[in-house]
Amino acid sequence: MSTKKSEIIKKLSDNYPNFIKKDLIKFIEIITTEIKNSLRRKERVELRDVFSIEPRLQKERISRNPKTNEKVLVKEKYSIIFKSSKLWLDQLNNEK
Repeated sequence: MSTKKSEIIKKLSDNYPNFIKKDLIKFIEIITTEIKNSLRRKERVELRDVFSIEPRLQKERISRNPKTNEKVLVKEKYSIIFKSSKLWLDQLNNEK
């Protein structure tokens, strides 16, 4: 299940009516931009007791096309590793 920015902003504006919606939009934009920029700089992003995101380098390798069984060279690339906190996992699984 994915969540849109608009849904997040709607929930925040419902929960915090004191804030102006325009400010909440700017706040979400700043957060997402900073996370993207940090990942581009190959830095780890961590929100304590929530989650961490880390870019990891996948080495160059030889793979194969399953349809034709042809060998294909896959160049090295970065992938994003997401890890949720134990607190979140426990809440998600209804454990205490």
